[in-house]
Order: sequence, then C-alpha cells, then structure tokens
Amino acid sequence: MANPASYRPQTGEIPTNPGVYRFRDPHGRVIYVGKAKNLRSRLNSYFANPAGLLPKTHAMVHTASSVEWTVVGSELESLQLEYTWIKEFKPRFNVMFRDDKSYPYLAVTMGEKYPRVQVLRGDRRKGTRYFGPYTAGAIRETMDTLLRVFPVRSCSAGVLKRAEASGRPCLLGYIDKCSAPCVGRISTEDHRALAEDFCAFMGGEAKRFVSRLEKDMAAAVAELDYERAARVRDDIVALKKVFERNAVVLAEDTDADVFALHEDELEAAVQVFHVRGGRIRGQRGWVVEKVEDTTTPDLVEHLLQQVYGEEGEVQGRLPREVLVPEEPSNAEELAQWLSGLRGARVDVRVPRRGDKATLLSTVRDNAEHALKLHKSRRAGDLTMRSQALQELQEALDLPDALMRIECFDISHVQGTNVVGSMVVVEDGLPKKSDYRKFSVTGAAANDDTAAMHDVLTRRFRHYLEDQAAQAAAAAKPGHQAALDAAAEAVVADTTTPAPRAKFAYPPNLVVVDGGKPQVNAAAKALVELGVDDVYVVGLAKRLEEVWLPDSDFPVILPRASAGLYLLQRIRDEAHRFAISFHRQKRGKAMTVSALDSVPGLGESKRKALLNQFGSVKSIKAASAEELTAAKGIGPALAAAIVQHFSADDGAAAPALPAVNMTTGEILET
Repeated sequence: MANPASYRPQTGEIPTNPGVYRFRDPHGRVIYVGKAKNLRSRLNSYFANPAGLLPKTHAMVHTASSVEWTVVGSELESLQLEYTWIKEFKPRFNVMFRDDKSYPYLAVTMGEKYPRVQVLRGDRRKGTRYFGPYTAGAIRETMDTLLRVFPVRSCSAGVLKRAEASGRPCLLGYIDKCSAPCVGRISTEDHRALAEDFCAFMGGEAKRFVSRLEKDMAAAVAELDYERAARVRDDIVALKKVFERNAVVLAEDTDADVFALHEDELEAAVQVFHVRGGRIRGQRGWVVEKVEDTTTPDLVEHLLQQVYGEEGEVQGRLPREVLVPEEPSNAEELAQWLSGLRGARVDVRVPRRGDKATLLSTVRDNAEHALKLHKSRRAGDLTMRSQALQELQEALDLPDALMRIECFDISHVQGTNVVGSMVVVEDGLPKKSDYRKFSVTGAAANDDTAAMHDVLTRRFRHYLEDQAAQAAAAAKPGHQAALDAAAEAVVADTTTPAPRAKFAYPPNLVVVDGGKPQVNAAAKALVELGVDDVYVVGLAKRLEEVWLPDSDFPVILPRASAGLYLLQRIRDEAHRFAISFHRQKRGKAMTVSALDSVPGLGESKRKALLNQFGSVKSIKAASAEELTAAKGIGPALAAAIVQHFSADDGAAAPALPAVNMTTGEILET
C-alpha cells in the first residue's frame, strides 16, 4: 500500500476554489472522484490524519499514488462535473454515488399529448427534454418552485386518466400548481406552449420571462391591483432563485474541444476540456517549453497540430468545434486540414460571449493553476535548486558555489520617482529579510545606467563600512573578552532579539535586470569601490540572454535550463519588488501639497485653511489677518505662513511686526 505522505501536495499548491478532485492508483486509473466547495480544505482532510479516516477512505488514500484537481466556477458546476466523471471512469471507491446508477434529471415529456414535468433517472427516453443533473433535494425544490410560474402537468398517467373520466382535476389543479388540461381549463395547444416556455426557461432564457413578469407587475401596480402585483413579484423572486447559469453544461448538441493557455516567457500551461453532448467527458493538460519568439497564435497552431495530428488521436475524437483563446496562425488552412481529418466541417474560433466563453474562462483558470503548481513544485524541489545553482556556476565559469545571489532592478515612469530594488536568494530560496529599497535622486536619476551605478555603489559602500567598523572593533584591547561576555549574555537573555546586520556579507553573484549597458554600469561601481570578489551578470528580457561585463556576446543558456529558470525567477521578483516601491512612492508624491513645507502647520490646520479659503492659491494671496479666520491659526502662525510663501515667490518679504511665538502677542518695534 502507498504512503499518503509520498504524494501529498503542498497546502499552498491547492487552490481554495470549488472544484472536482481525482485520486489515481499507480497504474493511472481513477479510483475516486469527489467535489468540494473549497479544494484546499477538503484535500487536506485526507492527509492530516490518515489513521483517523473511515475504513473505506483509509483504504482509498493508501491505494492511490497521486491526486489531481480541476477548478470550476460554482458548487453546482462541481456537482455536475463530478457526476460526469463518475459515469465516465466508474471509480471503485465511489460506491455511494453509484448506488442509484445516476443523478436525477428534471424532464419534460414533450412526446405526450399533455407534456409532463417529472424527475427521471437512468437512460434517456425519446421525445423527452432533460435538464440537470441535480441533487435529490434540490430537484424537488426547483420543480415545486417552477410549477407556480409554469403550471405544467406533473401527475402520473393514472391520475390523468381518472381526472379525465371524472371531470374533476386532482389536488394540484385546485392549488394552482397545474393548469388542469385534463378537464379543459386550458387547451392542448396552450398547455404545450406552456411546456415550451418551461423548457425555454430551463434552457437559459430566464431574462425574457423575468422581463415579461416585471412588465406585468408594473401594469398591476398602475391599475392599483396590489394583490396581483405581489403574486407576480413572488413569481419573479422564484424564477431568479431557480435560475443559475451553468458554464459546465452546454446545449445537448454541443460537441467541442475547449483549449486555454497560461504562459510566461519560458513555459506555457495548456488545458483542454472535451465536451460531448453538452457534457465534459474528459480533461487533459500539459506544460510545454516555449521556443524563442513564439507568439500565442503560433503556440495554438502547434498545439492543435500535436493533439490532432496522430491517427489514434483523431478517430472518433475530432468535434464540430474547436474553441481556442486566440485565433491560430494560418487559421483557414488549419480549419481545412482538421475538416479533412474529420470528414466534415470543423470550426476553429474564439468564443466572445455566452456559455462557451464562460467555459473557456473556467478552462483558463485551470491552466493558470496548473502553471503555478508546476513552478512552485519546481522552485521548491531541492534537487532542482541544486541543479540550477550548479548549472549557473558552470555556465558562468565561477570558482565558488553560489551560496548568495543578489538581484537589482530600477523602476520609474519617464524618469520620475526613480527607485531601485535588491532581492536576495540564498541556497536557491528567497531571503526576504534581506530585501532592500533605494530611492534614486539627483543626477543618478537621469537614466537607468546611472541609477544602477548609484544603487550598486550605495549597497556595497554600506558593506565596506560595516566591514571597517567590525575591523576597528576587533582591533580594540579586550575585544575577545567583550565577545565572550556578549556570548554569555545571549545565552542568559533569550527574550531580546539580536541586532540586525545591515549587509552582513557580500553575494557570490550580482544579477542586474538589463543588458550590456546595465551590466557595465554595475561592474564599474564595484571596481570603483575596490570590490573584486563579486561577479556581475545581466539578464535581458527579450531573449533571456545572460550578459557579462565588457563582453561583446551574451551567454546563451538552454531554454529548459534550471539555471535560466532560477535567474528568471530572481529577476521577476526584483522587478515586482521595485514596482511595488515605485507605486508607493508615486502615490505619496501625488498627494504632496505646498502647505506641507510650512513650519508648524500640521495636518488638521492644513485642512482648516483649505476649508476656509478653498485652495492653496487663495491661501497664498491672503494676509496674516485673514489667515487667522481659519480655525487654529493664530497671529504667529499666520505671520509664518505669509513669510514662507513670500520667500518661495522670490519677492521681498513685507515688513512684519515682531511676534511672541509663545503667546502670539504682537510686540512693538
């Protein structure tokens, strides 16, 4: 038996969305399908304490060797997808769901003289429209609610026959849950039209019926018939409660493959849902390596060629529609090729609205989760981290192992609010306590290379100052005794945190976001400071090239290289950190006021001045006496405000009386 801990996913990898999960055995067979409102909470319950599980569940988690999940948009979608896959895979541990052989459907027997609404299970019958599936409790409630708005016949054949013979309707007819066609209260044609409306509503045309009822309610109110308006209002509430648009179940004649992508510079996650007869019959997913300069349309074209290019994949599988996130390259030729394989027309298109567009969004969510899961597992894998660090060391011909890597990035908008960021990776993992932010001002803010030079200079100047301070302290008499005493104090005092070192030690490698100019600027800063044991490289975004100082040609790492993936991840983290600091600084700069620089003028008094005068321009034009009309502004502060703005305007300040700044008393001159 397998150990559940051997395939348990990390908690952070599991989404909190509703969805459906599948346990597979070592042979890849699905042995259990379940649904959850919160996938993370439900899946964690299987692994938290396997010994405390029920016997059947305990056997299931020890028989399985892997678990996977699919995100959907709502609990109703998870129920329907769970049902579809239980019928598809017949998992051995889903005994509870297979007892009734099927979920209940809401059915309308349009083939009968008087169509009947009823709950049906099992095989489908000719001439009957089906809607669902539902849970047993939900379908009864739905049916009962809809019959008050659409009083279609719901009685059995025997009850109908007795009512026709006696000329009296059954109980449902007396309580207005049936229009009683059996006794002629409604004609056969009108009753069939009522059944057609019922089917149209269940088929997704709720808006039309709700709008019609809203007009009826407005008309009743205009006629002062408030009782009828109240009944119609209740009908509207009932219809809105019943109707919930479903992205998983489409029209019964829908046969389509729905593809979605989520990609970054190096990789792309692909998900496809196979829809047959309006139901999702299967799901597949891949994470593929992207080729340089591959666009999304090219990726879609290559994907369809791969999926449908083999004879075994095409037989019985090619649908009428192939729904994609973007129109592929050579779309017409591709559609013609697929049509030739199928022997009938195949439409390749991008759904823009409606149920198919909603389903495409659900598939895209699954692709996004798949790529995040792939990257988190790759980043958290100790073997992959070690391989990445070793690959970088060998590719860059570095003498020492890369224990610490620092990455720097510059962020600004057209040269304003220039900032720099430094992120740190130790042993291949982020060390966020060592992240740093830099504000770049003056001449250094003129361009990216000057800003990079400034940031590197400041970072390593701090390091050199720390080293010099430590060397000076070590040279003092009694230094060793002081260290011993400090060590004893640390042992005795376990509550006081140790002082945080600013820049404890230098990195083995500095990575800058950019190409040759940024790398040369960073290397120049290190040379000027005399730091010669730190290596510098740059990672250019467009082609993911690795640049070395004073080199005319970049180092090209393989696209699937673990080392390149590590550099990309560090670069993206530095970019994210710089962007967040830039936005913060830019937001503060946008709220700066000319009143902020006035000495002694706090926030509440600034608000009082603006409330009194309306604008900074009016405050500047006001005299000292006029300023005192604002709440909290005394003669001394008013005089200071006038003098401050007079100096800023470059004009000679007017002669002001001497003021006692403590009491506000005007002194004689």
